[in-house]
Parts: sequence; structure tokens; C-alpha cells
Amino acid sequence: MENLKVVFMGTPDFAVPSLKKLVESGYDVKLVVTQPDKPAGRGKKVTPPPVKVVAEELGIPVYQPEKVKENAELKKKLLEVEPDLIVVAAYGKILPEWLLNLPEYGTVNVHASLLPKYRGASPIQWALLNGEEETGVTIMKVIPELDAGDIISQRRVKIEKEDNAKTLHDKLAEVGAELLVETLPLYVSGKLKPVPQNEEEATYCPQIKKEMGKIDWRESAEEIFNKIRAFTPWPSAYTTFRGKRVKILEGEPVEGTGEPGEVIEAGRDLIVATGEGALKIERLRPEGRKEISGEEFVRGYRIKKGDMFGS
Repeated sequence: MENLKVVFMGTPDFAVPSLKKLVESGYDVKLVVTQPDKPAGRGKKVTPPPVKVVAEELGIPVYQPEKVKENAELKKKLLEVEPDLIVVAAYGKILPEWLLNLPEYGTVNVHASLLPKYRGASPIQWALLNGEEETGVTIMKVIPELDAGDIISQRRVKIEKEDNAKTLHDKLAEVGAELLVETLPLYVSGKLKPVPQNEEEATYCPQIKKEMGKIDWRESAEEIFNKIRAFTPWPSAYTTFRGKRVKILEGEPVEGTGEPGEVIEAGRDLIVATGEGALKIERLRPEGRKEISGEEFVRGYRIKKGDMFGS
């Protein structure tokens, strides 16, 4: 594997463990291709993607093309490297066929779901949103169709009740990196043969949008709980209270009845009725304020039974 020339394509935090693990395992990563630096944070300061930061720390050349489909410079760089393999992890753009087929062993991808389930850009959030009890990572061959390539290997990961999108993301990123370096020698040597996906079982997950975080208290406590987990840390599950937005950061389904959105307990516990059951709110962030506990919210805002969320 030390003689295998690799080009790595990835952008966000999810891709970082895979890049590090490739280098640690002795792969000759000749070039890292990542997205351009972009404004980030409240100050909109131009910030390099996480993969670029790590690649530069490792002394690997970095290229940040605005586009990949018809990019003569990218093609020239890849032809100069003559990679044996291209590894992709959350690069963020559809890759052209000429690029996928350029290396001898093609292009492989680290995807954060058990394909063919949850093809698309946000498999971690949708697994949580749908209340899945397990998910996993797939190493797959990349083809022009979205996440539809043959499966090389998979590993299952249990979703814990306390998991949210951040904690599950971090778990899957690490599992994906481990699986990648375990899989590549078997794949390259021909001992592991890619298997076609079952198209009849394929599901797609759309991109997450900010407005999807709005809580509808008519939904069940379990559905709202899943929304909180799926949208933490971004875009956050939110509601309103006394005309101001409140982000709900942690909660737990409990027994209880009342009008959806009604506070049915306001003491050490803050419990709000839903369409089915109730939600104990454990951590929240009122608009313009710091994160506080449900109990602190009750005391600070003088919450009483019968008060309403969502209005």
C-alpha cells in the first residue's frame, strides 16, 4: 500500500479522520482537492475548510477548484500525479465521469449511511429524524449517479438515545476512517469484490434547511425529540415563547397530557405537552441569551403551568 498513489477529495470535518488515517497507514497521498475558502461565522471571516488545514499540517499539496466538471487545470494536476486511486469523503460536489475513471482502481467514497438507505447530503440528520436505532458507514465505488455505486464494505453503528447530529457525525467519521484503511488493501488486491446496490431499497434524503427546525407541538413527543437530536447543533430545533424564538437543545419524551405547546409542569422540571405524550425540556437557548437549563428558564422567566410555547 505504501506505493499506492492516492488523491484525496474532501472538505468538512467528516473527511478529516479519513485523510489522517490514510497518511498514518502509509498511503502516499500526493494531492488533496477541497472546496475553496469561504466566509464563516458571525463575522463572515474567510475560512479554509478543515481538510485544507489538516493537509497543510501534513505537508500535502492542496488544490481548491471552483468547479470540477470542466476544469482543465484539475485534469492536468491529476494527470501529473497519475493516481492509482481517488478517495472521496464529503467533497460536496458531483464528480465528472472522466475523473472517476482516471485512476487504475477508480474512485471510492466514504458515505455516512448503510446504503442504499439515505443516499444524499444529510444521511446523519435523517437517520436521527426518522428515529433509527442504527446507521453505519459504507465504502463504495463512485459513479456519476448520486451514491448509487457498488458497495465495497459496510460497518454498522448503534444510535444511542443521547446521540445528536454532532456526536453521531463524530462517531461515523472515525468508523469510516477505520473501515477505509481496512478495506483498501482487500479491494486493491481483488480479495473484496464490490456488490451492486439494491435499487428497490434505495431512499434519498434532501438537504437540511433552517426552517425544518421549527417545532410543531402537535407532533408526538418522540417526533419532536428526534427533531431536536437531528438538528443539534445546526440548524437547531426551535419554537417561540412570548413572541421570542427559543432553541431547544436537549429534551426527553415523558408521559403527560395537555394542549400541544402547554406547560404542564414548571418547577425543577419544565414539561410541555405535545400531540402525543409530553417533552421534558432539559437545555434551551432563549433568543439573544446564553444556553440554560429548563429549571433556570422556569425561574428566570417565571414560567407557570398553562403558559404556552409556540405562540
